[in-house]
Amino acid sequence: MIEVENLSKRFGNLEAIKDISFSVEKGKIWGFLGPNGAGKTTTMRILTGYLPPSSGTARISGLDVTADPNRVKKKVGYLPEIVPIYPEMTVKEYLRFIAEISGIQRKKINSAVQGVVERAHLKEVYSRLVKNISKGYRQRLGIAQAIIHEPEILILDEPTIGLDPAQIIEIREMIQSFRGNTTIILSSHILPEISQVCDGAVVIKEGQLMANMTRDEWNKNLEIILTSQQGIAEQELKAKFPGIQAVKLIKNSLMITFNDIISNINPLLQYLIRQRVVIKEVKAGLEGLYMNIISTEGSQPGLSGSHQ
Repeated sequence: MIEVENLSKRFGNLEAIKDISFSVEKGKIWGFLGPNGAGKTTTMRILTGYLPPSSGTARISGLDVTADPNRVKKKVGYLPEIVPIYPEMTVKEYLRFIAEISGIQRKKINSAVQGVVERAHLKEVYSRLVKNISKGYRQRLGIAQAIIHEPEILILDEPTIGLDPAQIIEIREMIQSFRGNTTIILSSHILPEISQVCDGAVVIKEGQLMANMTRDEWNKNLEIILTSQQGIAEQELKAKFPGIQAVKLIKNSLMITFNDIISNINPLLQYLIRQRVVIKEVKAGLEGLYMNIISTEGSQPGLSGSHQ
């Protein structure tokens, strides 16, 4: 389990993260979203024990990352955005090296290496130099080095960046295979990736927590972008579609919250069109919520589920 309470980090006069709190239950995959410079990488470095917080606490499986950084590192696997690999080594040599510095017993190194080669599907490149393998295999190798010591927590920073569509699908499937046994934080700028892979997500902006929500929570939301601000009768919509919980017009965006997960939005869209509402774009679920949070002026916290 991951627990973050009132965490802040300052670099001189710059406050990179400001009093953020959230938790991730054991075995869950949680997305970590926010624009560039929001504080995602700083938070992940604190969680891995590589960077101390200025204030607040972060606990990994009950261990305080500040008080027990070495014990925390043994429980955490970390894939930074730039994969830490040595191009002049073979895949085999690199994984053996990582196993050694991770503290794996010498007699268990061979089985540990073979285990991650199987899980990360690296057999085809096992004897090749790292510099001669593709970007997709390098990402696989990066994940392999993060899981070779069988960590309880896995923190992945943009694991599919720069990959082709087929490689992205393969990496996503690999990450999903860890669900249940490993608690995962997945940072990505690709919203469909978070929607498909994660059980929930945290959104931060300018170092502040803006939302902490489950998959069910974001799947009850819909954003309809209009060509211009048009009056919508909330009570009329609710009467016509009893599943609607709330309707809010923000500039040219119609934000609709449902009581249950959205199954079919076509009748609603058809009704709006008959009412001569001119629709420019529709964003369902996480995408609509995220864009609304990020585009809102200021940094007031947004949606937080009861699990926080």
